[in-house]
Amino acid sequence: MIMEFIRNNKIVAAILTVLRVYIGYTWITAGIGKLTSGGFDASGFLQGAIASAGGEHPAVQGWWATFLEAVALPNAELFSFLVMWGEVLVGTALILGIFTNFAALMGITMNFAFLFSGTVSTNAQMVLITVFLIVAGFNAGRYGLDRWVIPFIKDHTPFGKNKVKKEEVVVV
Repeated sequence: MIMEFIRNNKIVAAILTVLRVYIGYTWITAGIGKLTSGGFDASGFLQGAIASAGGEHPAVQGWWATFLEAVALPNAELFSFLVMWGEVLVGTALILGIFTNFAALMGITMNFAFLFSGTVSTNAQMVLITVFLIVAGFNAGRYGLDRWVIPFIKDHTPFGKNKVKKEEVVVV
């Protein structure tokens, strides 16, 4: 009953639109800030996160620090690029309400990566709000471009409707 309400109610869709635009604005401003700062480099952040894995009360789990040290830090330039453009693209998609569920999923993935790395900031709040967007499904993008894009994709791609006609089904 509550899921039906969250996924189909138009008033909930309006509230979700406000939340979606807020989260999108937060992402896009962070991404644009990194793009226009003259060269964002994530290696300092990564080194700080790795250092936070030691001591008696580590802020970063050992398994995550191992990933950061073995994968992210050697590829810091790639991760810097992915963070900058990921924030801009997630923010843009959420503001416009296009591919809302995918954008929310990518945003929450970045939030968890930042949380795992020991950064609290607004990430926990963003995760909580993003969970509502993901749970709401299509309703989170009802008042956005998803209103037209999703039905178009369903009607014009093999990923959409089941195109098999009744005559084509063979019963054995």
